[in-house]
Amino acid sequence: MASSSQHHQQTRILVQAAAAVCEDKKGLDTRILELDPIDAGLSDFFLVTSATNDRQAIAIADEIEHRLKTEYGVVPNSVEGRRHGEWILLDYVDFVVHVFLVERRAFYDIERLRKTARPLTPAEFDAELKAALTAKTLAARKKATVKAKPVAAKSKPAVGKVKAKPVPTKAPSKPKTKPAKKSVSKKAQAGKAAPKKAAAKPVSKKPAARK
Repeated sequence: MASSSQHHQQTRILVQAAAAVCEDKKGLDTRILELDPIDAGLSDFFLVTSATNDRQAIAIADEIEHRLKTEYGVVPNSVEGRRHGEWILLDYVDFVVHVFLVERRAFYDIERLRKTARPLTPAEFDAELKAALTAKTLAARKKATVKAKPVAAKSKPAVGKVKAKPVPTKAPSKPKTKPAKKSVSKKAQAGKAAPKKAAAKPVSKKPAARK
């Protein structure tokens, strides 16, 4: 079942198609009235256009009915005024089409009666519709992209924020200690430094020769 926003969007597409018929059939001063929700009742839009004679008015109404039926499978809930062609009303419930003769439109002044409505030209209405459809398409694509991403992708760092890889640290090597020098006493150093004296040979005393 379509949501209310989707249903409203479909209604706008139908109104835009009916307005295109008015333009094709040379309808005069075509206006789309976006009705205030409080004042609208069951309808969201009024499509109002003018014809210079009853034959043109009937031709516009017939073409709107034909195109919406063949292209969208939609038929009006009721049609009034087709016989005389002075004011033809096609009620599609969510929007109503009014095809007036120029003088009848001026007499009834339906735009003045709907002061709270927002009037739009077909071009303005078409631009708003295209913008809404584009936004909807982008939102759908974004949603589909998010669903398509693998779970692992969530752990990836954001662009521009590259985490530095940790550098493995080695345990600090123990400093090589030199063997401690043995302390040598000053006396020993002196003894080592002084050269050894040769031992004195004993002098033998010979007895003096007798005269």
